[in-house]
Formats: sequence, structure tokens, C-alpha cells
Amino acid sequence: MKTPTLETLLLGPGPCNISEDVREALSRPLLGHLDPGFIAVMETVKGQLRQVFDTKNTVTFPISATGSAGMEFLLANFLEPGDKIVVGVNGVFGGRVAALSEKLGAKVIRMEQEWGRAIDSETFCQVVKENSPKIAALVNGETSTGVYQPMSGIGDACRDAGSLLFVDCVTSLAGMPVHIDKWGADLVFSGTQKCIGVPPGLAPVTVSERALEVYRQRSKPTPSFYFDLDAILAYVDGEGGRSYHHTAPISMVFALEAGLNKILAEGLQTRWERHEDAAAYLRSELAVFGFEPVVPLGERLNPLTTLYLPRGLDDAVIRGKLLNDHQIEVGAGLGPLAGKIWRIGLMACNAQRSSVDRLVEALKTVL
Repeated sequence: MKTPTLETLLLGPGPCNISEDVREALSRPLLGHLDPGFIAVMETVKGQLRQVFDTKNTVTFPISATGSAGMEFLLANFLEPGDKIVVGVNGVFGGRVAALSEKLGAKVIRMEQEWGRAIDSETFCQVVKENSPKIAALVNGETSTGVYQPMSGIGDACRDAGSLLFVDCVTSLAGMPVHIDKWGADLVFSGTQKCIGVPPGLAPVTVSERALEVYRQRSKPTPSFYFDLDAILAYVDGEGGRSYHHTAPISMVFALEAGLNKILAEGLQTRWERHEDAAAYLRSELAVFGFEPVVPLGERLNPLTTLYLPRGLDDAVIRGKLLNDHQIEVGAGLGPLAGKIWRIGLMACNAQRSSVDRLVEALKTVL
């Protein structure tokens, strides 16, 4: 393998490259996790996350672990054995929600949809109405397929059925429109390594007041130490003093503050439009090589584009050449799409036409 002469351009499904501001934040001198200076940073981050999630939820903060921990935190606290949960499954990550719910002893009602298509909202709402589950779960940005799930009307249907709306926004947050309060979403998680533009290591979550009322009616304590909501809130939301629960990843919280500063300085609308422009440019430029979109118009996730490979292209060989010879990473397909598609991420500072241009020039030499 050649010694890299450039920073690897991370155009896979995450992580993405980080900005100099974030890199500098990671190198800041450490503080203690109960130091007033660090607590002040955490409070700033919580307020920034409310803006990015577009919510007024008091319980909004970063879980000290990667994105999947946000999923486990929410399900472990809000599901009990025997509870019903309806899960829209149209890719790997909807499948993970269903699988973990089963491990927690819940009765899982899977609404399956062809990979590469959004869950049909009308049908999903009907299933929720018929079953009145404790939780109804959807993946807003399905990273395995590049699908952006429309959310209109789903929150209303969940409220009518007495259900909490659970949403995975790992790949959509800060790269596509996310409106938690407008959607009526109650349990939402994301990750830092995608459109937020920070290394993997934190899972932003937000929990509605309605969901907190349901949580307080649990028949037994949460069966987890690390993810226990009450214990974590005594640390991140403690009034009159903070109770030690775990040692927060100090440098990652500094980095998250820097990443969120960049997002809010740019403006969410401008950022969404930048991701949309980069994705459209990518599809246009790669069409020349014979790549075709997997997802139809209206359901596409701009930060993560999925494309069918041209006939005869050897997936692993070409991706290997891009990485080893050109320091460009692109993602392979998963599940039934393995070997058939690429997943190309244009996230945070990588959501630029220049990223596409570098990929195109590399493809000209390897195809």
C-alpha cells in the first residue's frame, strides 16, 4: 500500500472529514467532568442541540457513546417486556430497532418495505391505529439505502393512538430538514460523525415531556446502569449540584460545541441546501459513468446517496483502488444490496462540489 500523500477523503456512510475548528477543539486542554467550566460547555451544547433538532424539549443532550447507543438508551428506558412497538423496516437500521426491541422483551410488529423506498406513511399510520403500540418507530435517514422518510402526519396518528413516536435521525440531522416538535416526535437520537461534522463518539438525543410522563410510569427500573435516564439526568441536568454518573468524554463535547457552532453560523436552511446541491451534482456527474440512483425522487437522503453500479464493475476492486491509490473512501452496499450499489456520503464539510470533482477524477483513472 502506498503511503498516503493526502488526507483520506471520507465519502462513505460516516464518519466524514472534520473542520479545523473541530480539530482544534479536540486538542483543547482537558477539564474535569464536574468542573464548572466543562458544565458550562455542556449547557451550551444542550441549547445548540435544541436549535438543530428544532425542539423545545428540556431533555436534550449528548449520550456518551456512538450513535447506536442513542437507540439503545431510548429503547432501554422506554420499553418494558410485553410492550408493543411498531417498527418500519426498510433497511438495516430499522431492522436494528426491531431486533433490539425483541431482546428487551417487547412485542414487535414489523412493517416491512422494499429496500430503497420510504415506508408508506398512510399504511404505517393505519398499523399504529390498529395496534395502539407504546412506541411507533421510523428511521428518518436510512443509512443502508439512502432513503429520507417523510414524516408529515405520522406524529398526529401516534398521538391519536396513544403511542410515542421514535425517530432515528443519525444521517439526516443537520443535513436534511429535521423538525422534532413540528413532527410530534417524542424519542429521537442522532450521531456526531455524519452531518454534524464531528468524530464518532456522542449520540445526541431529545425526549419530549409526553415521553417523560410515560417513563415515570415504568413498572420496574431501567435494566441498565450506563443508560439509566434518571441517573444520567442527575448529571447532565442536575439542579443544585451534579451527581457523578460516568466520566463524560470531555474532548468530544468540546468538539461537538465547535461543530454545532459551525452549523448555527452557517444556518440550517443554507446547510440543507448545500447538502442538496452536492448530492444533485454527484448524481449528475456519476451518471456519465453509468451509475443510476437507487432511490426515487422525493425519497432521497441528500447526505448519503445510493447508486447502482455500472454493469461489469467489480465493487471491491474499484473501491480498493479508490482508497489505496487515491485516498478516497466510498461505502459498499449492505444486505440484499451488497455488491450492487455504492453508498456515497457528502456530509458536513464534505458536502461540496469539490468532493465530487475529486472522486470523478479518480474514477477516470480506475474505470
